[in-house]
Amino acid sequence: EKRTVTHIEKNGYPDSIYMNAAKIFQGIRTEKNKDTILVRYGDTSESPVMTFKDEQSRRVSYELAFNALKYQGLLEEMLVDSKTYPCYSIPDELTSLLVVMLFDLQDRKFKKRKIFDEEELVAEVQEIENYLYRYICKNKLAGALARCRIKYDALSIEYLMPETIRKHEQRASALPVCVWINTFKISLEDVIRHLEMKGLRKVESVSDFDHYTYAVDQHCHDVLVFPSSLREELLNLDLFADCKLLLQ
Repeated sequence: EKRTVTHIEKNGYPDSIYMNAAKIFQGIRTEKNKDTILVRYGDTSESPVMTFKDEQSRRVSYELAFNALKYQGLLEEMLVDSKTYPCYSIPDELTSLLVVMLFDLQDRKFKKRKIFDEEELVAEVQEIENYLYRYICKNKLAGALARCRIKYDALSIEYLMPETIRKHEQRASALPVCVWINTFKISLEDVIRHLEMKGLRKVESVSDFDHYTYAVDQHCHDVLVFPSSLREELLNLDLFADCKLLLQ
């Protein structure tokens, strides 16, 4: 059966996403003891000013920041091991941006991101990106990641995050995705029509799930439930971008 829901490729984000994610990360990062500090971050006393283009930009910015937080220890070790850090031309205030962009780079297997013509470029992001690419070209960052995996006998990067977080991630990834229908903007019938056009099939309950299926909650008829494997594809639908569907 032909499906129209497509896999979302990882091509990177607009500069504004990296800036907002760095500001979020700066406020939530784990503080280290003085004797265990690997990298230094700038002052966090002032609340950052963030401007989000839309709700999807807000979601992606927070997601990127929290992903960097989960792997903060690994990312810092990679920077030091590869000799990417310290860099005296980059101030401490941009260290959060450096860490956030490094996470995204390794998540994309160190491939260059796609930049669109209409994208508004940010000088700080361009500076950090160009700096990181110099070390990618020399295979130093990929080498540092490989050495970390060998050092900790890790099958994949997921095994390098703290154990408590990894167990939480495993539990969360198995849970179905629950979505509210914003009935001020769209009806259940219109949502169903839209999902059918995208190749999704309605089933009676969670026990009937295949990959491209969903069910209406038996108790709340403005709530839809999807398999956990569809999370990323769902969040890139126009229904989410227009806030017609809201992730629970």
